[in-house]
Amino acid sequence: MRIAIFPGSFDPITKGHEDIVRRALPLFDKIIVAFGINSSKQYFFSQEQRLDFARQTFADVTDKVEIDTYTGLTAQYSSKVGASFMLRGVRNSTDFDYESTIAALNKMIGKGIETVFMMTSPQYAHYSSTVVREILRGGEDPAAFLPAVVSQLIKNK
Repeated sequence: MRIAIFPGSFDPITKGHEDIVRRALPLFDKIIVAFGINSSKQYFFSQEQRLDFARQTFADVTDKVEIDTYTGLTAQYSSKVGASFMLRGVRNSTDFDYESTIAALNKMIGKGIETVFMMTSPQYAHYSSTVVREILRGGEDPAAFLPAVVSQLIKNK
């Protein structure tokens, strides 16, 4: 079984994240959207909210997309869940430089886990959770950057 993890904090999940997962569905039997939990990190949205955003975003593909959390090293988590692949979205050369270093480390620690890079679709290349958080802090509507269900959940909170 070809299992990939798509790790991140997803604070919040964006259309760019959603696009990467949906485009990768034909490549894998299962994709685990894996929320790394770092107790020392300050999140904008609570863990439960972020998990709910992801569950709602992928509610139509629960046969292939699983939502999970983990602590510790991502490579160790991938071994624990039997994932042979790590899925990463890349927006630009800066992302690639950073992600390729992490991929090499994960391959060493994660017993050969392969990182699969997917270029972000051009219309989402400037999307990031950081941008969404700044828009929210500024009191504006970030709907253009979010899956519709996430935008609605944020408006209703």
